[in-house]
Amino acid sequence: MINKISTLFTLLFFCLISSVELFADQGESSLIISDGPYVMVNSNELEVNWLCENTVKQMGISSNKLPFNFEHCGLDIIIDRDKFLNDALIYQGDFKVAAASDFHGQYDLMLKLLMNNHIINDKKQWVFGNGHFVITGDVFDRGDKVTEILWFLYQLEQQAEQAGGKVHLLLGNHEVMVLNGDLRYLHPKYVETAKRLQQPFERLYGKDTLLGKWLRSKSVLVKVNDMLFAHGGFHPSLAKEKRTLAEINQVFKENLVKGELMQPRAGWGEYLHKTNGPIWYRGYFKGSRKDEGASSAEIDLLLSHFDVEHLIVGHTSQKQVETRHQGRVIAIDSSIKDGKYGEILLIDGNKKWRGSLSGEKLAL
Repeated sequence: MINKISTLFTLLFFCLISSVELFADQGESSLIISDGPYVMVNSNELEVNWLCENTVKQMGISSNKLPFNFEHCGLDIIIDRDKFLNDALIYQGDFKVAAASDFHGQYDLMLKLLMNNHIINDKKQWVFGNGHFVITGDVFDRGDKVTEILWFLYQLEQQAEQAGGKVHLLLGNHEVMVLNGDLRYLHPKYVETAKRLQQPFERLYGKDTLLGKWLRSKSVLVKVNDMLFAHGGFHPSLAKEKRTLAEINQVFKENLVKGELMQPRAGWGEYLHKTNGPIWYRGYFKGSRKDEGASSAEIDLLLSHFDVEHLIVGHTSQKQVETRHQGRVIAIDSSIKDGKYGEILLIDGNKKWRGSLSGEKLAL
């Protein structure tokens, strides 16, 4: 009798597992994807791959024929360059500044925010003149329109340059995670994309791909007038050890992708990619215990060492753009990742506002 009951439970268990697997297979096949393009750079030719309603498409483009207007399956991209210089770290001048963070694949919400705050027009074209627009990282993960944001920013930075302005896309922890194959926050759309293109997802952003080369040209920090921007922030030890912005950025970038290093990360290169590094640090938002977070004196030390008035960071989510430490720290991760609301920091000289999703200028 016991053996019969055991056999029955075994059969029921396997039936349940089969049903779950069948359901998962059906769910996966119901995901209809158009995504891309993903561009491999091969000397004088670009190999372009994309998905059109789950069907893999491919074409070649001579690099001598750039710019090339790619229009397929609802994807409209201008591929205008395949070589990139490393961004500068310090900018000084008389211009307006805008800053936002942590778009996380929320392309439509991002566009609405930028249109209503007059960074772009309704044709997605730059209208911010000679202004500087800073994005402190985390375009990747969570949402389902990461590729759209990347190509949009790729094009927008060229439009800004032509108008005398500048787009600064900084590296966040999610950019670095994806480049290193840490895909735990990847949207199911991109899991399916990688499967259909028969590539590990991080390989689609390898050092021999167009977007991969572009991302590797990006900095982890930028200083604009009296403001210093990064995704997470700057640990006080950087000031105590008198580390320069150039040194921080160089060592961080030299250790960017573990699989591309001749030797494993070690020493300060490893430190910069850990909890207290510029893409992970959250010390401006802690303080429940005396040994947590940066003190007021340490904030002052950082500002003095880097010769700035404000540290502006994303990474740690807020309901809106907010200040900390008597305005010396400005938090610009306004939880855009939730897909419901978002804000942008607007700066004109000494004046600063929160730009709402509807375009209102609100007190900071």
